[in-house]
Amino acid sequence: MASRIEDYALLSDLHTGALIGRDGSIDWLCFPRFDSPSVFTALLGTEHHGRWFVAPADPQARIISRAYRDSTFVLETVWESATGVVRVIDFMPVGERCSTVVRRVVGVAGVVEMAQEIIIRPGYGKVLPWVHRVKDDDGTHAIVAVAGPDALVLRGDQLPHAVDHKHGGSYTVAAGETVDQELSWYASHRRLPAAIDIAAELETTIAYWEDWASRYNQDGKYAPIVERSLLVLRALTHEDTGGIVAAPTMSLPEDFGGARNWDYRYCWLRDAALTLEAMLTHGYEDEALKWRDWLLRAVAGDPEDLQIMYGLSGERDLTEGQLDHLPGYEGAAPVRIGNGAVGQYQADVVGEVLVALEKLRLAGGEEDHFSWPLQLAMLRFVERHLDEKDHGIWEMRGDLQHFTHSRVMMWAAFDCGVRAVTDHGLKGRAEHWVKVRDRLRAEILEHGFNKELNTFTQTYGGTTTDASLLVIPQVGFVAYDSAQMRGTVAAMESELMDQHGLLLRYQTGSGLDGLAPGEHPFLACSFWLVEQYAHTGRRDEAVALMDRLTGLANDLGLLSEEYSMEDNRMAGNYPQAFSHLALVRAADALHGTEALSLSADAMDDAVAPPAADTGGMAHPYLPHESMGS
Repeated sequence: MASRIEDYALLSDLHTGALIGRDGSIDWLCFPRFDSPSVFTALLGTEHHGRWFVAPADPQARIISRAYRDSTFVLETVWESATGVVRVIDFMPVGERCSTVVRRVVGVAGVVEMAQEIIIRPGYGKVLPWVHRVKDDDGTHAIVAVAGPDALVLRGDQLPHAVDHKHGGSYTVAAGETVDQELSWYASHRRLPAAIDIAAELETTIAYWEDWASRYNQDGKYAPIVERSLLVLRALTHEDTGGIVAAPTMSLPEDFGGARNWDYRYCWLRDAALTLEAMLTHGYEDEALKWRDWLLRAVAGDPEDLQIMYGLSGERDLTEGQLDHLPGYEGAAPVRIGNGAVGQYQADVVGEVLVALEKLRLAGGEEDHFSWPLQLAMLRFVERHLDEKDHGIWEMRGDLQHFTHSRVMMWAAFDCGVRAVTDHGLKGRAEHWVKVRDRLRAEILEHGFNKELNTFTQTYGGTTTDASLLVIPQVGFVAYDSAQMRGTVAAMESELMDQHGLLLRYQTGSGLDGLAPGEHPFLACSFWLVEQYAHTGRRDEAVALMDRLTGLANDLGLLSEEYSMEDNRMAGNYPQAFSHLALVRAADALHGTEALSLSADAMDDAVAPPAADTGGMAHPYLPHESMGS
């Protein structure tokens, strides 16, 4: 049975990612890319669908500590058994050579017996490979597994033995000893790749991540978890193509046992554009430019063929299917591969992209011979579809609607076009876009705002809200503290806030999404509410909500898509880029209003509230003020 979602750590080599549980089992790994078929799929089934387990054989062994080494994705887990202590170091080398997982066991004290089991099952756990032993040039042995186009080679000081279509065994590690193992993917028609220098690769990988993180230099209350969130966004970026996946996983359920199970291993234009904004805010212009280049390649061609998501290299065919041989995470079926939302029309997407590219211009990014003409084509696309209904930001699978958020983002697209001409000197139809923009504004205020209820509404002519309406002031349509937004937030707090103070996306029983009602709070929405509170003089509430949200991160600072407060556990695909980029925005909003708050506190001579009770255990990603003492 798979571990709880929050018990997993992410390893990344900027091409793919592995999830390793607190029990020492790698239960999810796609080779060689995020969107390749998995070779370890126990996450969505059982150990028989593939995993790699390394942990003390003593069933009473316990974890003393588990943490990433500094600002990296090198995971260090210290185990204590009845006979000794070991440190397990797991990482994926970053660099020209990729598609390798390394597991190093270092003896710290005494002698520890380690158990190991590796079950390689390519094709999402369905294919039984041909496994055989080979001899390397240096005379050492390796285990090779071949299935169709995929081949994997396991090397190490202590190789497991074959037992019933899997490999297992045990070995001992004494204080001062080190046992290394490496698992590498290669195309089966190629020659067996050479073994790596594990010590050198470890140092190179540590140096890479620490150098990347060193460009983040913001201080303040939430600095540690903001840094980790930025690292997660980088870890979900494909180094070669620049594509950013929404998550490295598929079909982790939004509702346990339910059917809200989707494949998120693709590049949503919206998510990637918002990630670009978060990167730009913290000085990562090179990554933003690389994503822009990915965008240019992905959407090149007839603008009418624009999709809301693409593959890592810009692939367009992401047809949704089901893997019926997998029972799903804790029985949540069906297990879906591909994503049917690829064919949806979501009218907000171009707006998000153009807002991000406008911020890239403001950061000094220059347009080239392709990038501005592409944006002109996208504006023409929006205008041709100006009056059409869409599926909305939440990918509703019910009837098409005029979603207010979508209409506002169309307004934002033309607003960016106008400013590109007036502020940046680019050539375009600014006067015409002003007219279209102003027409949209009048229409939104007429049909997307209910004057009697004093709130923006989810759809034109509707009476209920939607958390995406919190984006309206983020793009400048109205001010954060406008009467319209104050009324909208009040309505959301009444309609969408659960008993734990977290915000739902929308009322799922309305039938708009075409699915059965019920889901857990979508974390990004509550982070948006933090931002809204911070900009409207509700700083104490913003800090309280931010502390609650960051306290939901696991011990490594990772967040999923949703959180079940009733079950005290994460839900949805993991780690989720959208949650982490929204966290960065919320922290930036709080950081930007901190000086005003400090001045007000000094004037009021306010007394600080008591520290939150953490049961005597400090959470590494809780703000310092909430750790207790």
